[in-house]
Amino acid sequence: MTEGVGSLAAGALRRPALRRLNFVDAFLWAFRLAVILVVVWGTVGTLRLGRYTGEQWVDFVVFGLAQGGIYALIALGYTMVYGILRMINFAHGEVFMSGAYTAYFAAAPLAASGFLNQHPILSLLLLMAVAAAVSTGVAVLVERVAYRPLRRAPRLVPLITAIGASFFLQYAFRGLYGSGFKAYPEFELFKGEWQVLGVGILRTQAVVLVGAAVLMSALYQFVMRTKVGKAMRAVSEDKDVAALMGIDVDRIIVLTFAIGGAAAGAAGVLYALVFKQVHFFMGFVPGIKAFTAAVLGGIGNIPGAMLGGLFLGVVESVGPALFLDGLGIVAPYQLKDVIAFTMLVMVLIFRPQGILGERLAAKRA
Repeated sequence: MTEGVGSLAAGALRRPALRRLNFVDAFLWAFRLAVILVVVWGTVGTLRLGRYTGEQWVDFVVFGLAQGGIYALIALGYTMVYGILRMINFAHGEVFMSGAYTAYFAAAPLAASGFLNQHPILSLLLLMAVAAAVSTGVAVLVERVAYRPLRRAPRLVPLITAIGASFFLQYAFRGLYGSGFKAYPEFELFKGEWQVLGVGILRTQAVVLVGAAVLMSALYQFVMRTKVGKAMRAVSEDKDVAALMGIDVDRIIVLTFAIGGAAAGAAGVLYALVFKQVHFFMGFVPGIKAFTAAVLGGIGNIPGAMLGGLFLGVVESVGPALFLDGLGIVAPYQLKDVIAFTMLVMVLIFRPQGILGERLAAKRA
């Protein structure tokens, strides 16, 4: 008797949920199940083939972490600006490009004179300083010219402006530096491998990993431990109340753009160390990937952007071999962007607040 009453009650609870399930919900659930099935099927197929050795999987993971560190540094700019202004700065990929591309014109004469290889660490720091300074200047200029006049405008207006600023910067730098690819000079010190715990790691990847970790740690400590960082968090919570407390909101917004720009500029030099070339369009794809990383981690959340960048980098590096090779796809690495953008779609549909983000209240969102 008791079991019968329980069954009736459970059925009564289930029926409204089933009634609320419409065609769109059913389609989304089918899409989710299809993606999971493809991933599981591909993974099992790849592991059964045994085509890759343990050393190769380690290489994939290390490369993914290095790549993810670069994404994370760029993603910090997206997430900090979103945290303060609730807008997506789609020109941030070009801020990243501007520093790396300009630093090339410092790297080339250093390499020609021999200074680059005589003092590699000093040269690397110098290039990162040049790139960070240029990216900071571009980021602050974009904020002052393109975004500040639209501070109280509807949210769609600065979004469109950001896309326009992105194209403007791309073609401005094309006009300044040309449309060709520039080969970044290589450091002799960073050629070859270092053995870490018996595992061979490419030196460039090790440098990128260490550099990204140091920069992310410094930025996190700055935001969480300093008075300026506390003011940034206050402005992020409520600009009007922060202004009443005596915080110069415009100054904090400029500082946010400047810090995000500096991180993107430094990331640009690390990117050039790994991929060896720069051009005027180089900011587009890494910028979109970094935006994906920021959304994945929880946009507006600094640790989330770091975690999202590293996670995306590893999945993008390991995923083609692990998920696609077992499906019989030829040259699976050419589809790595498909994996990244599928992740973006999945996150936006099923967990728009990201891994570490909180669901925003309607007033803040």
